[in-house]
Amino acid sequence: MTPESSYLLIGLGNPGREYRDNRHNIGFMMIDRLIVRLNARGLKVQSKAIVTTATYEGRKLILAKPQTYMNLSGQSIQGLVHFYKLPVENMLVAFDDLDLPFGTIRLRPGGGAGGQKGFASAIEQLGTKDIARLRLGIGRPPGRMDPSAYVLQDFSREEMKILSEIVDRAADAALTFVVEGLNKAMNKYNGLVEM
Repeated sequence: MTPESSYLLIGLGNPGREYRDNRHNIGFMMIDRLIVRLNARGLKVQSKAIVTTATYEGRKLILAKPQTYMNLSGQSIQGLVHFYKLPVENMLVAFDDLDLPFGTIRLRPGGGAGGQKGFASAIEQLGTKDIARLRLGIGRPPGRMDPSAYVLQDFSREEMKILSEIVDRAADAALTFVVEGLNKAMNKYNGLVEM
């Protein structure tokens, strides 16, 4: 398979069991869902990330979860892009977003990081804002809670009831990006997940 038919799908989060169900780890959750759904094989550590590969509709998918902790994710992402010699257009990065209501999916072709430090790290390391991103809404913290404490909390019991559907839809959006391109994926998936 040529680099043009290979895609790098990256989910951001923090490594370690204590962070597993945190709001900050919804990007990891999407990658885990794709790993199961696509029956991906051969987990390995590469460029400070857990990486596995799968094929989907004639394309090679590289599924990655950086293990650098969120705020340094760009180090791992840059290493993966260079190792696989992929055009940046063939990469999609999924992460949590405080500015979107819980259950909202927003794909975009470029722009700033919107305060998301892991994605800001990716922009800095790659030297471009033209990175396709899949923003997964987690909503704003209640009252005066510090956002950095909020993102490290587990999803609430109420949120957990619908989280699986949100992660499923995010996985669908990522696969649509691979097969049909970003514009089709944006038109089909941007918005609130219907419950």
